[in-house]
Amino acid sequence: MTRLHDLHDTYGQSPWLDDLTRPMLADGTLARYVEAGIRGVTANPSIFAKAIEGSDAYDDQFARLRADGMSVRDAYWELVLADIDAAAELFRPLHESSDHRDGFVSIEVDPALADDTEATVDAARGLHRRIDRPNSFVKIPATDAGIPAIEAMTAEGRSINITLIFSLRRYQQVIDAYQDGLATLVARGGDPTGVHSVASFFVSRVDTEIDRRLDHLGGAAKRLEGTAATAQARVAYRLFGDSVRSERWRRLEAAGANVQRPLWASTSTKDPAYPDTTYIDELIGPDTVTTIPEPTISAFEEHGRLERTLDREPDRAVDAIAELTAVGIDFDDVGATLERRGVESFAEAFDHVLNALDTRSTELARR
Repeated sequence: MTRLHDLHDTYGQSPWLDDLTRPMLADGTLARYVEAGIRGVTANPSIFAKAIEGSDAYDDQFARLRADGMSVRDAYWELVLADIDAAAELFRPLHESSDHRDGFVSIEVDPALADDTEATVDAARGLHRRIDRPNSFVKIPATDAGIPAIEAMTAEGRSINITLIFSLRRYQQVIDAYQDGLATLVARGGDPTGVHSVASFFVSRVDTEIDRRLDHLGGAAKRLEGTAATAQARVAYRLFGDSVRSERWRRLEAAGANVQRPLWASTSTKDPAYPDTTYIDELIGPDTVTTIPEPTISAFEEHGRLERTLDREPDRAVDAIAELTAVGIDFDDVGATLERRGVESFAEAFDHVLNALDTRSTELARR
């Protein structure tokens, strides 16, 4: 029994791997993670950029695609979708044995579409059709344009992983978009039982940005460093609890709707002054998902702390947010700043890997 197993079996939290590469699919690494207690996989443009640029495992397929006349951009999606399909097949037994609660594999729409609702809807719909597996999530960023896209996809009965959530205000919009979409689906006579969703709330980046602002404020404000991300996530969990106790949710649940679980993303510790498992240890609780990169999995298995912490002293988390606000931290501005940076970072990674593939195409053609 591993600590990963304990997270799920004892505390009701599903650990998912925050990484996906073709070599880990080929050499059995991902299968061993499943045996160790990993219950799903998430990926994003940055992860796929590192995977494709850091390995020659994609070269043969890429060379064939280019030889057949496929563009670099279209070839990129074929490479990524092949990994998603293989991972979804690996997780299929877990998906079925968990009553479709886990065993999901996530793929993100082109981040360049983050400010275009219609294009995001078209891209998400297209990815769902191409993958055509019940345990696949398409990731849509929680931007102003993404919120109506989330609602529209849910109303079509499609499973969505909502990503890049950095603020409580945005998280509430995500909750509402999911429930609005489900209500529309049910009103149209649709069946919500096959619709699943997670809301990916990013954690460590919040501390990084707010600590920077607290350092700039100086003085007594600096004593609040390292408190923001955990406090905000715990308040978000309270919002989640309120949402699933509402009369509206009870009606949706009676129609067969599935809960949209909060997912803790960006759980690796960025500041070496903080414990390397802090964003796992401090956010353990039922009906949640935590995504963990490989180094943090190793650290957690070695010295992580197993204890229900997510809803411990909820009023204290609210007080922490109030203290931070009182010294001048604007959480909405922090959220908007991190959201924009997240979208830009993924877009840059996407463009970078396309440029790298273009260069590799030339190199492969010379062989």
